[in-house]
Amino acid sequence: MGLVIEAHELTKRYGRRRTLGRRRTLGRAASEVSSCEDRATPESSSREDGAAPARLAVDRLGFTVRAGRVTGFLGPNGAGKSTTLRLILGLDEPTSGTVTVGGRRFRDLPRGLRHVGALLDAHDVHGGRTAEGHLAALARTNGIPRRRVGEVLGEVGLAEAARRRIGGYSLGMKQRLGIAAALLGDPPVLLFDEPVNGLDPEGVLWARGLFRRLAAEGRTVFVSSHLMSEMEHTADDLVVIGRGRLIAAESLADFASRGTGAGTGRGVTVRTADPAAGPGLAAVLMRAGATVRPQEAAADGPLVVTGMGADRIGVLAFRHGTPLAELASRGSSLEDAFMELTADSVEYRRTGRAR
Repeated sequence: MGLVIEAHELTKRYGRRRTLGRRRTLGRAASEVSSCEDRATPESSSREDGAAPARLAVDRLGFTVRAGRVTGFLGPNGAGKSTTLRLILGLDEPTSGTVTVGGRRFRDLPRGLRHVGALLDAHDVHGGRTAEGHLAALARTNGIPRRRVGEVLGEVGLAEAARRRIGGYSLGMKQRLGIAAALLGDPPVLLFDEPVNGLDPEGVLWARGLFRRLAAEGRTVFVSSHLMSEMEHTADDLVVIGRGRLIAAESLADFASRGTGAGTGRGVTVRTADPAAGPGLAAVLMRAGATVRPQEAAADGPLVVTGMGADRIGVLAFRHGTPLAELASRGSSLEDAFMELTADSVEYRRTGRAR
């Protein structure tokens, strides 16, 4: 049922835009300030002319989103995730490269909501309309039966609020309405940008189950999120980008295993029954080729061993005559791997402590 999303050398560069210079007066016409686009857009231009340099939002990005799986879309703030989703939907035109759904550009697909459903911004609705009216208009313009409005409102839990004005909805309710709009055309491909923002715990659990069910039906589900815990529970595959470039496109398990876990306690935690026996066991393990470091500052605290499995450590401890109080393998989490592998792509860093 699902269609593959494919991006090849996808690039989006935003041209320079004039900014209000320090010496300009507030009385100058609006056409002379930030809304004016400069025809010349060299990135190396000086900013003395009041124009910000061109910004490369997506840089030769290539990936494939497969059907029948939930693919998480991750990256630091400013990485280009939202721009990429807009490029998939034809809301922005790529500077170069291509992105297709089932081998075709989205804008070339007739009655788009029957092919791709998307939630990009839960606030992008008319507050004066009712949920029922909003969905009915979408259904009519896409040739979707009117009965689908009631079906999707019931699916997302908004049946009782169907005739209330959207302006009075909470953020969580607007997110549910956005998901309903994405489901309206019963599409084979679904895109969601931060879909669980504003949802309560029950809503998050519901959304997680929904995405898994949609993928199990053979649909292509692409979910952008900054919540690592949600991705660990929801995604099968990941596409990870930073500063507009691809960092990884692989299974969640493979990506998580790429982190070294430096400073996170990855490896095997070993605690001796007699704290005084710790240094002696550490020496035995290091002679056998392991790397051993204390987990805590205290000299008699637990040890973290890397380069050797828990079974081998247990055998060596037994042979050395050292009883163990704890022997536990600890792998690198998705968050560990994400923080480590995107460290060079973080755009907004803390530079000091506010007083």
